[in-house]
Order: sequence, then C-alpha cells, then structure tokens
Amino acid sequence: MHTPLCGHAIGTPHEFLKAAKEKGLKLITITCHVPVDLPEFGGPRIRMTESDFPQYLNWVNQARELGEAMGIDVLFGIEGEIFPDEHIQSRIGNFIKGKNFDYVLGSLHHQLPSYRNHIDSRGRLDDPEIIEGYFQELCDGARSGIFHSIAHPDVIRIYGTVQPFDPSDYEAVIRQFLRTCHETGTCIEVNTSGLAKGIFEIHPDPIIMKWANEEQVDLTIGSDAHKPQSVGQFFDKALNLIRQAGHHHLNYFINGERQTIPIDAML
Repeated sequence: MHTPLCGHAIGTPHEFLKAAKEKGLKLITITCHVPVDLPEFGGPRIRMTESDFPQYLNWVNQARELGEAMGIDVLFGIEGEIFPDEHIQSRIGNFIKGKNFDYVLGSLHHQLPSYRNHIDSRGRLDDPEIIEGYFQELCDGARSGIFHSIAHPDVIRIYGTVQPFDPSDYEAVIRQFLRTCHETGTCIEVNTSGLAKGIFEIHPDPIIMKWANEEQVDLTIGSDAHKPQSVGQFFDKALNLIRQAGHHHLNYFINGERQTIPIDAML
C-alpha cells in the first residue's frame, strides 16, 4: 500500500482503511517507496524525498490509530529499491537500517531512466541479455540482506523494456534467482496489481509460483494499492493460483520477524 507522498498515489488514511474494512482485511502493511535523494537516481516522481519521511511516519501513525478503531492491524513497511550500483544500494540500505520497519520489500524498477541507463552502459542490446541481467540483479538484491521479500519479481515482462515473454524460455535464470532466495531466506511477493495493467497477468506468473514451491521459496502477498479502490484487489483469484501452484502458507512480517498463516485461513 502506497501513500500520496510518492507522487503517484491518491487517498487518505481513512479512505484506505475504509476500503480494507470493506474487503474484510484484518492486517495491512504500508510500503511506500524509499526516499533516495541522489541526482543520478532521478527521473519521474516515484518516491518521497528524505525530508518527507517524517510525514510518512505521521501518515502511518494516523492509519494505525484508525485501524485500531476498525479492528485492523496496520504495519510499518517500506518498498526499498534494488539497484546494481554499490553507492546507491548502500545509500538505500543505510537509510533502511535502524528505522524499525516491520517489513521491507525490494523492487527493481526496470522502466526508470536510471536502470535504462544502466542497461545501456552494460551494452545489453537484446532482450535475452536484459532479462537475464535483470534476474541476476534480483539475486544480488536477495543476497544484500536488506529485503524480506522481492516485490513483483517478473515485472520486467511489462512496461516495454523488453517484449512480453514466456517465463519458461528463461527457466534456468529464474530458478537461479529462486534458489538464491531459498539460500538467503528471502520471500518473493505475489503482487496482484498486474491483473489490472500491462499484460493483465499476476506477478509472478503462476509457473514461477510453481517453481518457487519446488525451490522451497516462501511467498508474501500484496495488492500494491496506489488508491483505496485497489486495496486487496484480486486476492481471491491470487490465493487460488497460489494454492494451485502447491503452496499452503503465506507469510508476513512484524518487527522484521516472519509470521506464517495457512492459505485456507485466508479464503
């Protein structure tokens, strides 16, 4: 769940909590984009500034107070950035440390100018090189120890950096990423927002959920809501797909500690 501080979300704490209540949710985590005040990491407004962070704390606290009155637990999270530059990644990691986040997502936004510039600087000229590099960099994100879960891990399939592709064509590198998640104890996120945009498919593709089960990788779930109407969107469909892929539990985090819940308890 995002807040208007990122520059591309709308809604008040009350509107988001009201939507969560109507969906029957008992717990939500707010995970707006981590601030990174670096000129070389600029581009479209997708994140708060570091000076906005106190407002983010206030937004979360307002939501938490409203949640208490509505019977909804509100957790404090952040969507961190995975980026293949040591200076930028260290800056992000250092910001996140010591903030007492319940939950830290890691995402690689391939569609931003900073990553497109990175692709060009590495001389990646065709789709296979870009896709394989992307999943290798997700491996680095999992190894960083910064993130509890990797957000929308196959989002490279939308937004035009490459042509939409069948994950089976890249099974080897995707399984390498999943094995890295297993080795590091990192979850991957099932993100339902893809059902409303791009190629209108869930992230990750159900075949990747199946491979995750085979590689013993745990899942989290999120609606990536940027407006109240999107809170909890498509959860019923997602839970059925997750179960069909062989998973029986989902995970969430409190004070950085993993909590597990049976999928059957959520249906």
